[in-house]
Amino acid sequence: MKTLYLLRHAKSGWHDASLRDHDRPLEPRGERDAAKMSQRWAHQHIKPELIIASSAVRTQATAQIVAKELGYEVDHIVINERLYAAEPDTLLAVIEGLDDALSRVMLVAHNPGLTELAHHFNRKISDLPTCALVEFKFDTDSWAGMGQARPLHTHFDSPKD
Repeated sequence: MKTLYLLRHAKSGWHDASLRDHDRPLEPRGERDAAKMSQRWAHQHIKPELIIASSAVRTQATAQIVAKELGYEVDHIVINERLYAAEPDTLLAVIEGLDDALSRVMLVAHNPGLTELAHHFNRKISDLPTCALVEFKFDTDSWAGMGQARPLHTHFDSPKD
């Protein structure tokens, strides 16, 4: 059994026009949402064995807040530059390259790629708002070929729920 968590970063700020998109921080609302949602997920016993985040400032900040609440060592978060503004095929390549010893992995990344990937796995998902998490459970022992797999279970959660 493999569990894949797709987490869109929390709300980020556009207040400083001099910042590159990559360097935008979380807004206070984003920090609150990430803390609130990760507390909810901790009560749901979500325990990733690996958290991989995009190299963007807002994804790293989201991943750090979530990791702390879920009891995951912040310094074990893997930063992967390929996740920044990634297309679904790139996200799948990262997923399919995971070590099969891992059962539960969380990707913290961006739209539109995350929504498109979530939609690939479940056609009912049409949007991942900021700080939304979708959990997919697959009846497989390998991450390879995940692009062709169909989840046994899907759970969607967002700050608006």
